[in-house]
Amino acid sequence: MIIDILADTSMDCLKMLPYLFAAFLLIEVLERYSGAFTEKVLLKVGKAGPIAGALLGCVPQCGFSIMAANLYAGGIISVGTLLSVFIATSDEAVLIMLGKPDALTAIAALIAAKIVIAVIFGYLADILLADKIFGPKERVNVCAEWGDQEEEGGIIWSAWVHTARIFVYLFLFTGALNLCVEIFGISRLSSFLLGDTIFQPVIAAVIGLIPNCAASVILTQLYLGGAISFASVIAGLCTGAGVGLVVLCKVNQDRWENVKVIGILLVIAVSAGMFLEFLM
Repeated sequence: MIIDILADTSMDCLKMLPYLFAAFLLIEVLERYSGAFTEKVLLKVGKAGPIAGALLGCVPQCGFSIMAANLYAGGIISVGTLLSVFIATSDEAVLIMLGKPDALTAIAALIAAKIVIAVIFGYLADILLADKIFGPKERVNVCAEWGDQEEEGGIIWSAWVHTARIFVYLFLFTGALNLCVEIFGISRLSSFLLGDTIFQPVIAAVIGLIPNCAASVILTQLYLGGAISFASVIAGLCTGAGVGLVVLCKVNQDRWENVKVIGILLVIAVSAGMFLEFLM
């Protein structure tokens, strides 16, 4: 059984390898040559901040969430814009799903749902919470610090490093998932994760808070394997801002404010997930 699982896992992951590398290569180019433009957009959008944040945040990778955390800590963008970027960010999820041609419809639905959620709750946060959370801050520039390590080897090398890292995550978690399915069955695994209940998005949203791309890998593979619902993967990926959450805690000196921002993000994700679960 173990040999069969390893063989199936290896084949599944190897099939995705060229798609992942091509996607990471494109993302590296976008992040290298559009970073300054993106920052200018966020600086000048004003009241359209949540819309711009949602559109920029839906681009795969967490580079834009890092930039948004830095701009928010400097008092340049609103809490609503910050939350819209965090909500729209899906880290590695879209790239993994691109490796499966039959998941293209799901990708479109996922991106559309996250943009709508990001825009709605971004504006609600600015209208209802900005005065309670947002305040003047001293600008701290950390974008270069987080980007230097990835730029040293060039675009192709950086894309390959990202691809290799995600491949390892995919292999380990896909193998573990296949083993659980073989032993327990997909129905029991889904039940363990509160499948077919309105509370499954809570578990997914908590997993999404893990500030690492492994969270998006876990959530995506659980969704593609049928263990969690579309509503739950939306909830998990709404909290999955990746390294952006770490950067926020690092550069924003008001620790209690950081806790409130993360708490609001969790409430938004769970609420949106439960609402979608109820509709579906």
